[in-house]
Amino acid sequence: MKVKYLYQQLVSHFSVIVIAFLLLSLLFSHYIEQFVYANKTEELQTYGQSILRDIQQDQRSSDRILKSYGQVLNGRDIQYSLFDENSAIIYSTGIKTPLISLSEKEWHDIKNGQPVTVKQDFKRFNEAVTFVLLPYVQNNRFVGGILLTSPIKGSREVISQMNTYLLITTFIALTISLLLSWILSTFHVRRIKRLQDATSAVAQGDYSVRIPSSDFDEIGELAGDFNEMVEKLDASMEEIENLENRRRQFMADVSHELRTPLTTIRGMIEGLKNNMIPESEKEKGLQLATNETLRLIRLVNENLDYEKIRSNQVTLFKQDIQLVELLEIIKDQLDGVAAERNNEIFVAVDPNILVFADYDRLTQILINITKNSIQFTDNGRIYLRGYMSNTNCIIEIEDTGIGIDPDDVEKIWGRFYKAIVSRTTNPYGEFGLGLSIVKSLVMMHNGAIDVTSEKGKGTKFTLSFPVQNEN
Repeated sequence: MKVKYLYQQLVSHFSVIVIAFLLLSLLFSHYIEQFVYANKTEELQTYGQSILRDIQQDQRSSDRILKSYGQVLNGRDIQYSLFDENSAIIYSTGIKTPLISLSEKEWHDIKNGQPVTVKQDFKRFNEAVTFVLLPYVQNNRFVGGILLTSPIKGSREVISQMNTYLLITTFIALTISLLLSWILSTFHVRRIKRLQDATSAVAQGDYSVRIPSSDFDEIGELAGDFNEMVEKLDASMEEIENLENRRRQFMADVSHELRTPLTTIRGMIEGLKNNMIPESEKEKGLQLATNETLRLIRLVNENLDYEKIRSNQVTLFKQDIQLVELLEIIKDQLDGVAAERNNEIFVAVDPNILVFADYDRLTQILINITKNSIQFTDNGRIYLRGYMSNTNCIIEIEDTGIGIDPDDVEKIWGRFYKAIVSRTTNPYGEFGLGLSIVKSLVMMHNGAIDVTSEKGKGTKFTLSFPVQNEN
């Protein structure tokens, strides 16, 4: 059976409040009853002691004293009787029997000089009373005592009135408590309901939902944790969506890029097989097939490199490398590629600068970035620079090409990102994996890479490598 949380809260709060008030009411009622009877017995003892003291001080006027006290106590609904050592009544304002009816224990206590108090007695008198027995001693000898009685109904009226006030107070307090419990429970249930609705929205794919949070209580902290979770989910889903879009684009690029060289190679093989290619064109055809084969190998290797780097399967062998020699080698390798787009490569570096890195991987990094600069530059210049800054070796690769849109600067490190989708026939980095590999390799060297670009004016990559041996 499903029970709403609001009702659970109300029942639990109200149950606790009712039990607490019942316990407090019972304890308070018992305390009031004890207090009233204790106060009554104390009053009777005080009057009894006063009567016995006055009689002892003036025995000649004892009758007058007894009558005077009788008048006073009668107005307070208190009766008293004097009795001798044989329990025979000497003087009484209320009891008409000739003897005082006492139990053996009561008689024993009073003979030993101990007062006897009974809060409620329903049998020995004509009505239910509270009574006090005080011993009367002369010359250290028990000669009798005094009995003072007061009807219980007076005390009961006081107790009943107090209980009535207590009941009214309890009812008012319970009403207010129930109202407050309802308000608080409704407030908390609404907060939980917001969490529930937000959770349902997230389950249906809406990651834009947010809940007001606070540090006031655990629910507020839970709302903050929920918002943080949704933000991470939103970022994750956005990344997944981007990856899915990249995957689709990747598959399309793969199909296109692999189909072209494979078609060329197949056509060349079929031509050679069927003697459809003249002897004068065979050398050129074989070279074309070789170039396309190398291109396929490059495509596969580029993907394999990325997977190795991502799974930490690459081991670096760092050494001090003469930077000027490395940059000159890269210039020599890429001058032909740059010339195809009417570009020139310039090297500016101090001959004494050393960079501490893995030679093969650093070469891969610099070639990748330089080819990327060549790809997006026509009739321009590419600058390869190197200098020292504190304890870092700085390498700059700057071009005068088309630049990168400001919105795309941070996206260029994505695995499948390509600045211009239509440029799928470039000789390196066909699938947009190049810069992603570059950044991973730089990070493995404990280095840093940064890019600045201005649309239409060019792009500059800045790489920083620590010079000290960290192995």
